[in-house]
Amino acid sequence: MKHLAYLNKYFFRYKWRILAGIFFVICANALSVYNPVITGNAVDLIAGSIKKVQTGENAHSMIAGGVGRDVLFLFLRFLVVALLAGGFTFLMRQTIIVVSRLIEFDLKNDIYDHYQQLDLAFYRKNNTGDLMNRITEDVSRVRMYVGPAIMYSVNLFFTITFTIVSMLIINPTLTLWALIPLPVLSVIIYYVNELVERASTRIQAQLSDMTTDAQETYSGIRVVQAYVREKEMFKHFAEESEEYKRRQISMAKIDAIYFPSMIFLIGCSIIIVVFVGGLQVAAGKLSAGGLVKFIMYINMLMWPVSSLGWVASMIQRAIASQKRINEFLEYKSDIKEDQGIEHEIKGEVTFDQVSFTYPDTGIKALKDVSFKINAGQRLAIIGRTGSGKSTLADLMMRMYDPTSGKIMVDGINLKDFKLGAYRRQIGFVPQDIPFFRNYYR
Repeated sequence: MKHLAYLNKYFFRYKWRILAGIFFVICANALSVYNPVITGNAVDLIAGSIKKVQTGENAHSMIAGGVGRDVLFLFLRFLVVALLAGGFTFLMRQTIIVVSRLIEFDLKNDIYDHYQQLDLAFYRKNNTGDLMNRITEDVSRVRMYVGPAIMYSVNLFFTITFTIVSMLIINPTLTLWALIPLPVLSVIIYYVNELVERASTRIQAQLSDMTTDAQETYSGIRVVQAYVREKEMFKHFAEESEEYKRRQISMAKIDAIYFPSMIFLIGCSIIIVVFVGGLQVAAGKLSAGGLVKFIMYINMLMWPVSSLGWVASMIQRAIASQKRINEFLEYKSDIKEDQGIEHEIKGEVTFDQVSFTYPDTGIKALKDVSFKINAGQRLAIIGRTGSGKSTLADLMMRMYDPTSGKIMVDGINLKDFKLGAYRRQIGFVPQDIPFFRNYYR
């Protein structure tokens, strides 16, 4: 869970909404566990009436004496409690799911802003498809943790707690019998979590590869079509897609094993309760209404217990995705502002024994380059492809820092400038011109 610790600042930001959501969870569950009590009381009331009829009392006189009124009152109470529980459940979902969307919004903006602060060395080492996948698919999986997973986890905790406490109040012995399958359930959940974490990491990595392939094909479509490589590119993408499908099917098989196991264990619990509880009813140690309460409580536990694996799966997928997001969020740009000087540039540029080697490839582009341009002067640099012309421009824009030597502008080391203030005073025309459609809307 250490990878998800990054999200704590967002939880703190929306703490009051989250606390309100938890309050609604408590209210909804407290009301829900009360309905079996009402149902059990109604069963005991009806069972008692039937027994009296069997002993000779007149059924009409009993109904007139208040049995019918009591049953109607219990029905109305059941209806009111169910409506209130449903209302609090709606408020719970409305509160926590909205918080998850707000955190998703903040997280995407923070990642996007962080991406823009990183240097060119980062972008040369990481492909665009992977960057896109982490800000879309990975963030979506993290949202499933901060929303549904947390909501259901809190809901499961209080549902299971309130239900088991209610069962213990009715009959501790029968409660222990009902909980016999839980140790087996714990082992299955632990085993499944391990499998899901590994499978989820592999799926997200493969999805990044597919996104990268698609992005590279579409951005370089002129080259693909000019060299008639459509079939080869499709074949490669189909292979990547087939691998992604295989990994997804592997994950589906894990789910296919887990849920039937949960239903089987829950069914075993119900059978145990019916058998042991039936013996206690026959022996007079438990009322028929008490047994009905127990069966209803076991059914209330069915969804929480069976969904434990689903919630655990969401959490494990979120851990894998947040780990991938953190890898980029923890990346610090090598381009730092030593002094943060804001200076109106006059135009004197000095390269002093500047050498540069690209960090990702190890290619040495410049070696001991020195020259000086006075303010107002012009300098044209010509040379073969790969001779370092673009590298000089990138160094001037401080997309990279020199491996050795220093660059001075108006006698000030380029590293001492405030980066944004410096770049705003430079006119720069790169070789490749991207089209930013948002500027033309």
